[in-house]
Amino acid sequence: MDKKKEKKEIGITSEKDEFSEWFTQLIIKSDLADYSSVSGCLVFKPNSYAIWEKIQEIIDKEFKKLGIKNCYFPLFIPEKLLLKEKEHVEGFSPEVAWVNEAGNTRLNERLAIRPTSEAIMYDSYSKWIRSYRDLPLKLNQWNNVVRWEFKNPVPFLRTREFLWNEGHHVYADEKELNEDKEKILSLYYNFMKDYMALPGLIGKKTEKEKFAGAKATYTIEIIMPNGKATQGPDFHDDGQNFSKAYNIKYLDKNGKEKYPYQATYAISTRMLGVMFAIHSDNKGLIIPPKLAPNKIVIIPILFEDTKNKILEEAEKIKEELKEFNAFVDSRENYKPGFKFNEWELKGIPLRIEIGPKDLEKKQVVAVKRTDNKKIIIKISELKKEIPKILDEIQASLYEKAEKLMKESIIKTETKEDFLKTIKNKKIAFSPLCSSIECEDQIKFETKGVKTLNIPFSQPNLKNKKCIICGKPASYYVYLGKGY
Repeated sequence: MDKKKEKKEIGITSEKDEFSEWFTQLIIKSDLADYSSVSGCLVFKPNSYAIWEKIQEIIDKEFKKLGIKNCYFPLFIPEKLLLKEKEHVEGFSPEVAWVNEAGNTRLNERLAIRPTSEAIMYDSYSKWIRSYRDLPLKLNQWNNVVRWEFKNPVPFLRTREFLWNEGHHVYADEKELNEDKEKILSLYYNFMKDYMALPGLIGKKTEKEKFAGAKATYTIEIIMPNGKATQGPDFHDDGQNFSKAYNIKYLDKNGKEKYPYQATYAISTRMLGVMFAIHSDNKGLIIPPKLAPNKIVIIPILFEDTKNKILEEAEKIKEELKEFNAFVDSRENYKPGFKFNEWELKGIPLRIEIGPKDLEKKQVVAVKRTDNKKIIIKISELKKEIPKILDEIQASLYEKAEKLMKESIIKTETKEDFLKTIKNKKIAFSPLCSSIECEDQIKFETKGVKTLNIPFSQPNLKNKKCIICGKPASYYVYLGKGY
């Protein structure tokens, strides 16, 4: 095969502006995932699964500080349990996959494959909770769920099976619930900012868009490079809806029987896709250093007469930088340029080059993945300088993503400006009334635009009118197309 053609086929051949094709190539060619024989179901390869493990590790540690304990419930949910909460079932019924047979035997009752775990968990909660002394109950699962109803799967962003955490809390009063809401949303928001280098729009869902069965839903929405939005981590205030449906009761301090309050929350592997999409470029993957499984690749520049000395020094540097999971690419059947391109494609945050001249000067050349900037570092200074450079990369990724988010939001106060904003693939920030009919009208006229969330901090609403019906506005809300 022609060398130029081979290089082109190995690398990404689409521009980021051609988002769908670019993103698909990015995921496959950077060795993050592969398609499986099951439509809409993804194979997480080690490179992406290692990042998910890191996410679990960091967030789980924070959960435990809040007194949250991990557990595991069955994947299968009897239909009678799922039907107990009518609003919840109606919200999920198109997405539920069912098991009807085991071997050649027809089941007496079909089993739902977990789309979410309220039904199976709350059946147990109704047995476990008897007294105010049993509250609060704070349990979490790290598991997989299956939601079947969609036509166009997108790796990580929209798959029929995905991985997540799902927390399910029970409280004696709403005060405790609201305190946890603030803590958990802050935990997710800060994790996104500090580790994933992602800004988000935090706020409350409208009545139309809230989680099925919830009293209120709070989300962190992220704006994608193609102008669409995707829902990130969320928190659902379920009020007493589920406790009444699943007969969860407790005796308070006065011996009076009461229904407790409940909340749920989650972050999923969708966030991997969001992170990859926002930070990566036409050369390939970019991973924020704090989540990169390997933060540094060392590439020795080999010539026959100095090869052994260079490899020896490269190994010493690897050992010195082992806290960053540095590794040496010592393959001799590939030229340095090929290796540079390969590790750029696979998103290693920092490349260290060392050749004969560098060895003479007792230095290395460090190259940042984000801007290809070359930095000369004395070998004796590596331990001091490398952390600074990685922090610079992390910070620059957040700054760039925040700039993208801010530039993607247009404040509009008329229907005409709103439609123009959407046509230009931007997110609108507009006054709206709380009528579901107005949201339905928006979705119909724009072929899919919906409300994202209502930010907690609101502009002055005096004399502001709903962009659809002209009645007094209830709030400003973000609107856009989503995944």
